[in-house]
Amino acid sequence: MKKIEINKIYNMNCIEGMTLIPKNKIDLIITDPPFAINFKATKANYNRTSSRVMQGYNEIKSVDYYDFTYNWMKEAFRILKDTGSMYVFSGWNNLKDILKALDDVGFITVNHIIWKYQFGVVTKRKFVTSHYHCLYVCKNDKQRKFYPFSRFKKDSKTNEGRSLHYRDKEDVWEIKREYWTGDEKTPTKLPAELIEKLLHYSSEKKDIVFDPFLGSGQVAVVSKSLNRRYLGFEIVPEYYKFAKKRLDENLYRIKSE
Repeated sequence: MKKIEINKIYNMNCIEGMTLIPKNKIDLIITDPPFAINFKATKANYNRTSSRVMQGYNEIKSVDYYDFTYNWMKEAFRILKDTGSMYVFSGWNNLKDILKALDDVGFITVNHIIWKYQFGVVTKRKFVTSHYHCLYVCKNDKQRKFYPFSRFKKDSKTNEGRSLHYRDKEDVWEIKREYWTGDEKTPTKLPAELIEKLLHYSSEKKDIVFDPFLGSGQVAVVSKSLNRRYLGFEIVPEYYKFAKKRLDENLYRIKSE
């Protein structure tokens, strides 16, 4: 049996990996699991140069998505502290499976956040999808940690006199995607600004932040930069190597060779 260490990432199936983590170990989970939408990361309408997008995105069949989601969430529930929280990102296609699995496992939903981004996928016969769902959940709503003034003081104001604290805590967030032009990249990644916001509100320094679906390692990289401890799994070898290089060499972006 492999011993799981903190401040490391592992190239393995996250469900198998989580069984090696003691219960009530993790302070915060931030994750962007596969969406089960037959994702094609290098199609022209994603505005990506295929030679720089790393291949191997691990998709889950739609028919298997609920079982897959329930299984990893069951382990996530076990390893999360009573004071901890989890943020799960999802597209709308399989949102019903995400919501059902959260309820069936026993998570308590705190907020349903909408992340509005720029440049959604171009479509001809329907409206442009330009948002993701973010489910903010916990095990114990009375014990979960939350730091409401971690980013803005209660009396902080915009230039127009509006409360910065109130605006920052609204549940619709307009945050731009990151386009790493000319650099190596995985097909999907959350922007650092978004991860930083979650870290400030739901964790403190030295907390353990876990991502079962690391991808490019973005959650771990940003957590490390804010003095959080990190842990994660990535099943695709190429993505794991990419994430490990970023962490080992303290690199945010890696130039394409």
